[in-house]
Amino acid sequence: MPHATQHADVATAQLDSALRGGPFHVALRAAIAARGLPLQRVQHHLSRHGVKVGVTSLSYWQQGARRPQRPESLRAVRALEEILQLPEESLIRLLAEADSEPEERRPAGRSYRAHLAASGVLDQLLTELGYPSPDGGVHTLGHHERIRIGPRRELAGRESHLIVRAHRDGVDRFVAVHYGDPGCVPARMTVHALENCRTGRVRTHQETGVLVTELLFDTRLGAGDTHLFRYGVEDATAGVSREYVRGFGTAGGQYALQVRFDAAALPVRCHRFTQHSPAAPRGGRQELVLSGQHHSVHLVEPRVRSGMLGIGWDWE
Repeated sequence: MPHATQHADVATAQLDSALRGGPFHVALRAAIAARGLPLQRVQHHLSRHGVKVGVTSLSYWQQGARRPQRPESLRAVRALEEILQLPEESLIRLLAEADSEPEERRPAGRSYRAHLAASGVLDQLLTELGYPSPDGGVHTLGHHERIRIGPRRELAGRESHLIVRAHRDGVDRFVAVHYGDPGCVPARMTVHALENCRTGRVRTHQETGVLVTELLFDTRLGAGDTHLFRYGVEDATAGVSREYVRGFGTAGGQYALQVRFDAAALPVRCHRFTQHSPAAPRGGRQELVLSGQHHSVHLVEPRVRSGMLGIGWDWE
C-alpha cells in the first residue's frame, strides 16, 4: 500500500522534526498522530500505567492550551514517552525548554509561561472547591463583559452579565474566574454579586494573579433550565494594562467584550485579535475606533470557538 506507507513516512518525519525543535504540544500531537492512536486509547494506556489523565486534559496538552505541571501530570508525560515509543526524556526536555524560553519570543501580553502556570493553578483551585470541570454543570449561552480602565491606565475592574443553561439537574452555583494583570494583588480584589446570585467561597493565587469565586444562585436548576445573573470584580491592584483576553475551552454562545477608558487615560490605538492557544501566533487583527462620548471599544462574537479572543491597545 504505497499511499499508506508514504503517509506513515510523512508522519514520522514530522514527529522527528517536532521532537528536535518542539514546542512540547506540537511534538505530543505529532507523536499521537504518528502512532494512529485516538485520545481515548491513549488515556486507556495511561491508566494501565497507573496514571489517571482525562481526555480533555490530553486534548488541551496537544493544543498548547494547557501544559502538564503537577507531579501526576509529569508522571503521565514520562508514561507517554513509553506508550508513544519516544526516546526517554524527549517530551520532558521540551517542557523544560518551554520554561526557559526567552520572553521576547512569546506572544505579547501575559507570557506563554504565565498562561500555562495560571491554567495549572486554576485546576488546583477548582479541585479545592470541588469542581471536576470549569463549567460547573452549565453551558454559557451569552456573556457580555465590560472592562474599565482607570486614570492610572490600570485594569480598574470588570462586570459580567451571563446567560447559562444547565445540562444536568441540581445546579445551584457558578464558578467565576478573574485573571489580574502582572503585578496584581488578588487578595485585595473584591467580588460583587450584582444580580440573581450571591458570593460564595473565594480562592486566590498571588504568583499567577488568579481569583476564583463561587456565585450561588437562589434557585436550583433542572437540566435545560436557564439562568441570568450578573457579577463584578474590583481590581485596580496592578500597573499599566495593555490588553484584555478571554479564553474559551470549547465552542459556545455569544460573547461581547467592551473596554471603556477613563477620560484621563485614553489610548492612541485599539485592536481586536484572536489566538488559537497561548503558544500560537495571533491573528484576526482588526483596528477598533474609540467612541467619542464614552471612550470605549467593543467586539461581538455571535458564536465563540475554542481559543482566545481579546482587545489590545497602545498608550503611545
